[in-house]
Amino acid sequence: MKFKVLALIGVSLAAIAPAPLGAAKPVYGTWGYDAAAMDRGVKPGDDFFDYVNGTWAKKTDIAPDRTFVGIDSVLNDQIERDVRAIVEDMAKDPSANGKLGQQIGDLYASWMDEAGVEKLGTRPIEPYLKRIEAVKTRGDLVDLFTEPGFESPVEVSIYPDLKNPTRYSAYVSQSGLGLPNRDYYLLKGEKYDAYRKAYRAYIVTIEQLAGISDAQARADRIIALETKIAKLHWTPEQSRDVDKAYNPMTRAQLRAFAPQLDWDRALKKLGLGTAKKIVVSEKSAVQGEGRLFASVPLSTWKDWTAFHFISANAQYLPKAFDEAKFDFYSKTLRDVPAQRARWKRGIDMLDEALGEGVGQIYVQRHYPAESDRQMHELIGNILGALKTKIENAAWMDAPTKAKALQKLATFDPRIGHPPKYIDYSSLVVDRGDLLGNAIRSDDFQWKLLLSRYPRPVDRSLWDMLPQTNNAYYDPTQNQITFPAAILQPPYFDPSADAASNYGSIGATIGHEIGHGFDDQGRKFDAHGRLADWWSPATAKLYTGHADRLVAQYNSYEPIPGVHIKGQLTLGENLGDLGGLEVAYAAYRKYVAEHGEPPVIDGLTGDQRFFIAYGYSWETKQREGALRAQLLTNEHSPAKYRVNGVVRNVDAWYKAFNVQPGDRLYLPPDQRVHVW
Repeated sequence: MKFKVLALIGVSLAAIAPAPLGAAKPVYGTWGYDAAAMDRGVKPGDDFFDYVNGTWAKKTDIAPDRTFVGIDSVLNDQIERDVRAIVEDMAKDPSANGKLGQQIGDLYASWMDEAGVEKLGTRPIEPYLKRIEAVKTRGDLVDLFTEPGFESPVEVSIYPDLKNPTRYSAYVSQSGLGLPNRDYYLLKGEKYDAYRKAYRAYIVTIEQLAGISDAQARADRIIALETKIAKLHWTPEQSRDVDKAYNPMTRAQLRAFAPQLDWDRALKKLGLGTAKKIVVSEKSAVQGEGRLFASVPLSTWKDWTAFHFISANAQYLPKAFDEAKFDFYSKTLRDVPAQRARWKRGIDMLDEALGEGVGQIYVQRHYPAESDRQMHELIGNILGALKTKIENAAWMDAPTKAKALQKLATFDPRIGHPPKYIDYSSLVVDRGDLLGNAIRSDDFQWKLLLSRYPRPVDRSLWDMLPQTNNAYYDPTQNQITFPAAILQPPYFDPSADAASNYGSIGATIGHEIGHGFDDQGRKFDAHGRLADWWSPATAKLYTGHADRLVAQYNSYEPIPGVHIKGQLTLGENLGDLGGLEVAYAAYRKYVAEHGEPPVIDGLTGDQRFFIAYGYSWETKQREGALRAQLLTNEHSPAKYRVNGVVRNVDAWYKAFNVQPGDRLYLPPDQRVHVW
């Protein structure tokens, strides 16, 4: 069984923005916003995203090696440069920086040694392909599925149990596809026919490069198998329903449920031989994939395994393999014309293999104590505003309100970096063995999880690196996490205007906290347990609000013929809307304490607040990447994370005098309010 470190439910990819007002001049503009981005020819009530970012969008091109450009890419570029300096310092003289320095330097050097990779050719993969060829029984193949580097039709993962989050459980979920998800196999139309044709050509190319015979016929068999798997897979909307996706089974129940997958053999090989309970996520898909495993010829499964091994590791092989993978997955599927510089991709590999080791050095160099102080202050203000919102929520009855306040009181904000870092000393890194380094890293990550599995869950562990430009909410631990990398301009500026900070970083803090009360996060109680703590009447009112938001987003069509999936994106849309509502309430509390702010650049404080929110989503995206996001991702495109949100916020209408007839105008009775 393929193993995987799963992201926890509710993880957000939100953009981040500035912080409290200081004495120095802001990095961007006079108050934290680059006014040159604005298109004053657009009415705020017609298209608020373009009003805030329109001129920038017209003048800015997407770099040929990226899927998007925007606020996030500015900071991502800076983070890459900062990490590169760390890594190259280690690579120059690894022995001078201890064991960790040796590992970082040697891993990066193994990636950057293109000549060495070319010289080795296909020799690194030959032992793995011989192992696949030697498979004689389905049991032999199950053994391969459990080993690092090999794919599997189902995934086995370890993370906190949803109903007892103080302990870990093993989870089994659907897998087995080479295209992004089931839609790419099943949707009709020329665009999807072209994707499937290109995928077949990619399989043929990869197998021919590896010296595998009869590649055309093998490709046809692989695609036929994956199409059958795709028909079994749950939709993304179904998979994110935690109630339906939590199906605990005893070992005996699992054996009876999908006996073809030889669970006892697989779990023993994975180091989970003593596990008494396994949680199955997508029940019908896992059961169906078990039947496919038994009915599809073993030779076809061997073809599938060989292709997926080579494809998954193509970036560690000669340039022809690497370029073939890029041409299909990036150029064809996401419209990216040029491969990223090799050093940038080397940074990505280091983050995957030695991420907290690199992050430890990153924090020492780039995370000031003042950022930590100000973030805790802002979070406190947002929590206070949400407490008031809950206390005054007319749609929430008293018993549910009491439990909501209890949950809010147990929120655990984590800022900057973990209190302790992963010890990578047992990971073997060899400058001359790039593929081996990657596979040993996978093995290390799995064994790290296994070492934690028997113990109580350690709440101090992080699921994101300090050098990651991102933030997340973990419902099983009731924690919000903001890594060090996001706490700098253009997102976090201690010298920016308060309106800018509350509209950007404040809305993001509100968004992450709001995940605790979104359509899935609300199903977890104050202790992080999957439990129903809502009264039926309050839950019905909440669901009514949520259904109206689903309908709004279903109506948006970013690409002709491709709509936003309102149910898939509901949790993030609720987080955006609730986060902005709470951040605005916190901002007005700030104003009440400090006085109404002056007009700056002809803009009131409230106008600056909403403009800062729109600016924090400044993004321009390639169509292929946008299409993939619409089909697979729980986040709405950036433009709709602005326009789809502000049109539901009463204060935005007042701030910009939005009137009936403006394109974003919604009558008051059609506006959705989370809080």
